[in-house]
Amino acid sequence: MWKNLFFFSLSQRIGILVLLVLIILTATINFALPYFQKDVDFEMDAETTALFEEFKASLVCVDSLKAAERNSMYQNKYASHAFDKTSNQSYEYFPFNPNNLDSLGFISLGLRPFAISNILKYRAQGGEFKIKADFSKIYGVSQDKFEELYAYLNLPEKLTPNEAKADFQQEVDSLTIAQSPIIIVELNSADTTELMQIKGIGKGYARSIIKFRQQTGGFADVEQLLEIYGMTQENYDRIKDFCTVDANLINPININTASIERLKSHPYLNFYKAKQIYELRRKQGKLTNWDDLQELSEVNDSIIQRIKPYFKFE
Repeated sequence: MWKNLFFFSLSQRIGILVLLVLIILTATINFALPYFQKDVDFEMDAETTALFEEFKASLVCVDSLKAAERNSMYQNKYASHAFDKTSNQSYEYFPFNPNNLDSLGFISLGLRPFAISNILKYRAQGGEFKIKADFSKIYGVSQDKFEELYAYLNLPEKLTPNEAKADFQQEVDSLTIAQSPIIIVELNSADTTELMQIKGIGKGYARSIIKFRQQTGGFADVEQLLEIYGMTQENYDRIKDFCTVDANLINPININTASIERLKSHPYLNFYKAKQIYELRRKQGKLTNWDDLQELSEVNDSIIQRIKPYFKFE
């Protein structure tokens, strides 16, 4: 057994011998190769050396360039906005009205371009300086600068009682005009667009209201909005005064002809209530009024009050 394990055929012995020769040859070449290499000295002439040094000197860190660029942009952007508190520059002040002074006039008073721009924008949007204190509300006019210009502002320190009253009335009138007209929406006829005109009813609520209306047959009372999925008491209190209900638009179900499937499809009835109504109809014949349902165990007075707007006896 052991002899068979270590027995090699002639071709196998030749292959092993060739492999050993290749291994020894490779090792020998690898060992002897460094002795046959010659060191090559690379020398540059004076002109090449000068060009190389010039190239090295021109290399600049990319991050340093970016940092310098950001710093330059920041300085250019905010230089005109900043107030130099250490500046000793003096200005020749003169009486002025900020409601009609031009930009050159503001510059001569020592105001920075940023503050001047805000003043002009305020005036362009219909703003008016009525008293001196109004000028200090402009963003960019520091308290120190306002105190320096206070004596030169050609504005009253405060409004007279009549002016204050007129100003207050003007603000009230502007707010009244700006207010949106009150919109009242009828829940049984409004589409999603009309419903969304009420603040507090978004797209989701509008779709849920339409879905509830389709499932029940309509709204019998505004308070049924509380049954809408996701409706909170807080949101209901916000929108209830802008909603109304016309119960005449409800499409009632004929209780004497509807199938069990039709009866139980109404959200206020389930299979057992629908089956009892259906069986009572088969047993008694045509139902004439709500008193006929009093004997049903599944239909109590509370259920009858809920379903009354949605069923009829014909």
